Amino acid sequence: MQKNQVRKAVIPVAGFGTRLFPATKVVKKELFPIIDQDGRAKPVILAIIEEAISAGIAEVAIVVQPDDKEIFENLLKNPPKKELLNKLSPQNQEYSRYLEDLGSRITILLQEEQLGYGHAVFCAQDWVQDEPFLLMLGDHIYASDTEKSCASQILDVYKQVKQSIIGLTTMPAEIIHKAGCITGVWQDINSILEVTQLYEKPTIEYAQQHLHVEGMSENDFLCIFGLYLLTPKIFDFLAEHINKNFRERGEFQLTSCLEELRQEEGMTGYVVKGKCFDTGLPDAYRQTMIDFRKI
Repeated sequence: MQKNQVRKAVIPVAGFGTRLFPATKVVKKELFPIIDQDGRAKPVILAIIEEAISAGIAEVAIVVQPDDKEIFENLLKNPPKKELLNKLSPQNQEYSRYLEDLGSRITILLQEEQLGYGHAVFCAQDWVQDEPFLLMLGDHIYASDTEKSCASQILDVYKQVKQSIIGLTTMPAEIIHKAGCITGVWQDINSILEVTQLYEKPTIEYAQQHLHVEGMSENDFLCIFGLYLLTPKIFDFLAEHINKNFRERGEFQLTSCLEELRQEEGMTGYVVKGKCFDTGLPDAYRQTMIDFRKI
């Protein structure tokens, strides 16, 4: 297999959705509805899977809690009940067949214990095997500013640089304490840079001292967009943290392992030409419902 061929995507969806409680007591946040550009109501997870498939990804794994496996199987693997299918419009019946075809490309993996985002990613190790893979957040959807989807842009850059890539966006200083941030050296101004440090949820003071990128406003920083292209080496660092029980904020995190991956293999940052919509917070989800349909 060619080193620059990316066939697989991983989407962890095993969180509890506490920030959207009590709605998430009965509906997984990844199953919240959004309205796409065609006016079709679909669950968030389906929009994310379609983003991956549109970029040429052949297989998608979603990492779920054991109790949620049946829910996702019903969406992605099982046809509607006959009573419902007969009531669907011809267009929706065709879309139902499309979902069944899509489901044949999807694998459902289990995270037996909810031990953090890094641990959820690690649960995909045996499925990914020794291949680079696209990693996508389970509560973010994307809209490109160009003809190429956001995921396609990431895969194209990987073909050029042949190392792990972090999708980036610009954020103002006042909200970077909620995000993972990076700094680095531009290889292509305002587009591609060599990453020299990753840092999770920095203070403004730390960011201004350590994470400023040349040429950017002193109040703007490069933060993680929610799309990653990672080499399988990431699993070595995740395994080490898990085996040593090295937790941050009580859980096994991804960002510190990404920093170790950067030190070992190098890493490229890419400023995605597009927008990322967060559906994991009440106000952000509400705004997504308004804005995503208009893109």
